[in-house]
Amino acid sequence: MSAVPSLASRLEWGLVPAVPVPFRGREIAEDAQRAYAAWMAGQAIAGVAVWAHTGRGPYLTGEQRRRVLATWRAAVPLSVIVAGADSPEMAREAKQGGADAVLAFPRREHPVAYHQALGRELPVIAFYLYKAAGGVAYDNRTLNAILSLPCVIGIKVATLDSVTTFQRLASLSQLYRDKLLITGEDRFLGYSLAMGARAALVGMGAALTELQAALLVAFRNGNFAKFVRLSSVCDRFAAAAFAPPVEGYVRRMLWALAADGVIPDDACDDPWGPGLPLAERDAVREAVRAAREATA
Repeated sequence: MSAVPSLASRLEWGLVPAVPVPFRGREIAEDAQRAYAAWMAGQAIAGVAVWAHTGRGPYLTGEQRRRVLATWRAAVPLSVIVAGADSPEMAREAKQGGADAVLAFPRREHPVAYHQALGRELPVIAFYLYKAAGGVAYDNRTLNAILSLPCVIGIKVATLDSVTTFQRLASLSQLYRDKLLITGEDRFLGYSLAMGARAALVGMGAALTELQAALLVAFRNGNFAKFVRLSSVCDRFAAAAFAPPVEGYVRRMLWALAADGVIPDDACDDPWGPGLPLAERDAVREAVRAAREATA
């Protein structure tokens, strides 16, 4: 697939926020969605990821997915759009909507053939996701086969908190220098870059986006004093946003966007996430304020 090398170069050293969908109840808050997309278009990003875990892709109806993708394609016409996909049909939807690549939701059965099937529609980013979020612990043999596929751009690794697993996969990915190791490690973003990641596709990037984009630039440019300082800021924010229950992070990222004035306060529902006490919203608001003060 000829688009794979050029797409990988567009993503390298870039931030790709996995964007949530603002809801009021069970209805998409279209005004908030448009405001959010317009705000994100002004950030220093390589692209956005829609329909991913953060964007509740498998839970949305086909019509909701179409509307979400159309909003983002219009807002960021020159940026890469990665769409989550759990089937060739969903990958076809993404292609028809103007996405540039798909993020392959993990699959236990016939994973190599599954990635091949997705790749017939669009270039593929493989996805190693921790089990509690629905991931599959692909063994090295399976990962080698997946990364050997011409349609695969690289692999996103999101272990949540397993540094040793990330280290193992980073070491394996070094055998495939033409494929991107993409970090999905919100809880140790800076360290994952130090371990070899050359791009970031993270839910945390949905808010405080410019801080995380600057983190990647600082590392790439060897400005390690700034890199360490921004890593500390991002880690403190992640501790609030990805606190237990971790599945509540989607709602917390929407709260963070509202705290920053990006979306309205009433457009922060996550119909599929756990209920969270209002005190947690105060904690997220304080984390955003602290991050802003630390980088002022």
